[in-house]
Amino acid sequence: MRKSFGTQLARVLVVLLLSGGAAAAFERVQAQAPKPEMTENCPGLVASATPRALPASLRLAQLQFDQVRITYIGHSTFLIESPRVVRIATDYNDYVRPPVLPDVATMNHAHSTHYTDHPDAGILHVLRGWAEERGKPVRHDLQFKDVRVRNVPTNIRDWSGGTERHGNSIFVFEIANMCIAHLGHLHHTLTQQQLNEIGRIDAVLVPVDGSYTLDLDGMVEVMESLKAPLIIPMHYFSVFTLNRFLDRMREKFDVEFSDTPATVISKTTLPTKPKVLVLPGR
Repeated sequence: MRKSFGTQLARVLVVLLLSGGAAAAFERVQAQAPKPEMTENCPGLVASATPRALPASLRLAQLQFDQVRITYIGHSTFLIESPRVVRIATDYNDYVRPPVLPDVATMNHAHSTHYTDHPDAGILHVLRGWAEERGKPVRHDLQFKDVRVRNVPTNIRDWSGGTERHGNSIFVFEIANMCIAHLGHLHHTLTQQQLNEIGRIDAVLVPVDGSYTLDLDGMVEVMESLKAPLIIPMHYFSVFTLNRFLDRMREKFDVEFSDTPATVISKTTLPTKPKVLVLPGR
């Protein structure tokens, strides 16, 4: 009887110990949260958090028929999106690229940060802003879904200090009844003929470094000539060069800083007084 009771007691103790150990183990599993670096860097079935600094353009918010989204990727590269989800990357290169594959890529060849010799094979339309034959102008006039892309050739300085005729292009994107101009690596003020070819501009993407491209006085003159209601700076390298441009522009233009690298514009929301909109980038 004692042996039977002792055996039963032992069994009960074993069960209690095992269940207590299991419960403790379960509590440890429940209590130990996964390390942040594991949830953020390791692939899994469910994301633990939203990606860092996800551009608004990648959230796939539906654009209205009269809207265009412009996202500053960096340097001279923007991602421009149309209502029918045509994606355009400006000055497409090997260093600064949008995180989504564009349908259209425009390029200029002043420096390797403005073009690539090896564009992604999935890009439907690659538009180079220069001709294969040096000194000859290249002409593009592409209609793709709800977007028209055309160019106006300009000159650039070459590495010897001379002039390479037609080495750069100003690309004009006609979307949602608006015209958006990307000046590329502009090195000179615009002639009346070039201004006529460019036509009316609603938004202009402008290099403002004041040295590698056109000097500050010249670029301000170009802005006054184009008369675009919205100006978005690019190619500025540092806060100093950006502020130098903004200080000059404040004399005649409003200046606004955006908290996000993307903005949605439409004909009805363009500023009534010309404005410089600074999108965060590099």
